[in-house]
Amino acid sequence: MARQEQVLLLEPQHELKFRGPFTDVVTTTLKLANPTDRNVCFKVKTTAPRRYCVRPNSGVIDAGTSINVSVMLQPFDYDPNEKSKHKFMVQSLLAPPDMTDMEGLWKEAKPEELMDSKLRCVFELPAENEKMHDMDSNKILSSSLLKSDSSTLSMKSLSSCLDDGEVKRIMEECKRLQLEVQRLREENKQIRDDDGLRMRKSTMMHSSSSTSSSSSAPRAMLKEEGLSVRVLALVVLFFVIGVVVGKLLL
Repeated sequence: MARQEQVLLLEPQHELKFRGPFTDVVTTTLKLANPTDRNVCFKVKTTAPRRYCVRPNSGVIDAGTSINVSVMLQPFDYDPNEKSKHKFMVQSLLAPPDMTDMEGLWKEAKPEELMDSKLRCVFELPAENEKMHDMDSNKILSSSLLKSDSSTLSMKSLSSCLDDGEVKRIMEECKRLQLEVQRLREENKQIRDDDGLRMRKSTMMHSSSSTSSSSSAPRAMLKEEGLSVRVLALVVLFFVIGVVVGKLLL
């Protein structure tokens, strides 16, 4: 009995192309789509399993959905004169509604239930003009991104400069600060003038008090000196009277 026709839609359908250089891992993508109304199990196999890494290499594709399979070619020494003989095969199997063991399903599947599609691998190196074109494209893209970023910044700056409300608020705040500074200067000047006046008054009062105290001091000294002379005169007078009286008694 002939096998069933592949129900999965493959993209690409016949070839997996890998573009060098091959000094690093080269990855290509295989898209598997399930257009049916049933879940489909799949497996991806290759004739050179040591040269490729496939993720995912098996699974279930739900009805009406698709998945992307990454096929990674490991680094190797590329010989342009050697044609690739590597091939891939995508096997598929309609999943029963009550499937619980996918591995068991594959083991028990009958040959006529299996579906498969084959793809061959193609290695390509970009031509020199393509390399230059890619480099120029990258430069143009980078330049465009930089110009876009700079233009975006310029627009932002321009929009901020043209914000009349913000500018008006800033100008009003500057005027208010200038008036406040002027008021503080006037208050400081008034305080200095008041302090100078008080200091002059204090100096004048101090000088006048010093003058009055210095003038009253001589008067007091004169008064004390006059009293001393009078007391001395009285003492001398009493002494003379005493001498006279003593002679008379003798």
